[in-house]
Amino acid sequence: MTIRLPHGTYEPRTEPASFTAGGAPLASRTVFSAAHVVADPSADVSPDSPAAIDWDATLAFRRHLWAHGLGVAEAMDTAQRGMGLDWAGAAELIRRSAAEAKAAGGRIAAGVGTDQLTAPADLAEVRAAYEEQLALVESTGAQPVLMASRALAAVAQAPDDYLTLYTHLLRQAAEPVILHWLGPMFDPALDGYWGSADLDAATDTFLKVIAEHPDKVDGIKVSLLDARREVDLRRRLPEGVRCYTGDDFHYPELIEGDEHGFSHALLGVFDPLGPLAAEAVRVLDTGDKEGFRALLDPTVALSRHLFQAPTRFYKTGVVFLAWLAGHQDHFTMVGGLQSSRSLPHLARAYEMADGLGLFPDPALAESRMKSLLSVYGVEQ
Repeated sequence: MTIRLPHGTYEPRTEPASFTAGGAPLASRTVFSAAHVVADPSADVSPDSPAAIDWDATLAFRRHLWAHGLGVAEAMDTAQRGMGLDWAGAAELIRRSAAEAKAAGGRIAAGVGTDQLTAPADLAEVRAAYEEQLALVESTGAQPVLMASRALAAVAQAPDDYLTLYTHLLRQAAEPVILHWLGPMFDPALDGYWGSADLDAATDTFLKVIAEHPDKVDGIKVSLLDARREVDLRRRLPEGVRCYTGDDFHYPELIEGDEHGFSHALLGVFDPLGPLAAEAVRVLDTGDKEGFRALLDPTVALSRHLFQAPTRFYKTGVVFLAWLAGHQDHFTMVGGLQSSRSLPHLARAYEMADGLGLFPDPALAESRMKSLLSVYGVEQ
């Protein structure tokens, strides 16, 4: 049996994914999957409307991640934060997901930002917005992730503006937080974050914030797609402060580490790769670095494909693969973002994911892929 794709024919595999839920807790690395949200396809909304979410399917996907031993990073970039999911929707998502985490015994972190600001704001307003969201996340019991803020990037005039604001937030945080540095390839509005477009200067400011409050920083989440820079930054962190890689291009080598240390993980690509990634870390837990790389290295080509420029549209491929894998019954996204990648891009993602054995039911994935192809006029 073959399937006709835009770039040629493909013979789908017939063996289902071999990664089952359960198993020993992950020990050597702390691993979060930044999880997507499932839209409600029956809602009569436009791309400009507040997000209509299928809560049952959204929370079921988080239970799937916890069942495999992964933590959930909630209301982050992968959940279309700021790209279809507004603060009101994110707040409800955090409340529901945190309650679900308590019931499931799962680990959860949640994004703290300033996206309730819908007009230009001054520094005091940015600080107040961060404070409001920090209070909400802390009230749910989730670990806060202080996300990079478009509003702060727009109003800050110098590195000292970042130092002052983050110092204030860290002082009032009840527990250690994760600091989030998202590069402009994920969000162009964050260009020049930490007060400079020069990444060396920005890194110095970032590290100064951490050095002044190491007891309030559990770790940093770095998404710059630059492995060398992440390693250099990792080696300059104060003792006890973790690095959570957000590099969806180089994650196997960064998680494996070197003689000087390693990165933990907070990754969007671990949404579709969750079961495989968890199994790879369990292999690493035994000290088998070669086995870890043998499992994870073949996934990098798919990740690079999903995150190709414009990188911010990687969420489309993530949700597409969740549909093919049977985690949701439709390929609809909040904000209409399902239209943000081409049919050839999606077809190649299907082929690569199937080749990796990611689908629990390959026949279902094939059937759904064929239905999408027919909508685009590619008859079988």
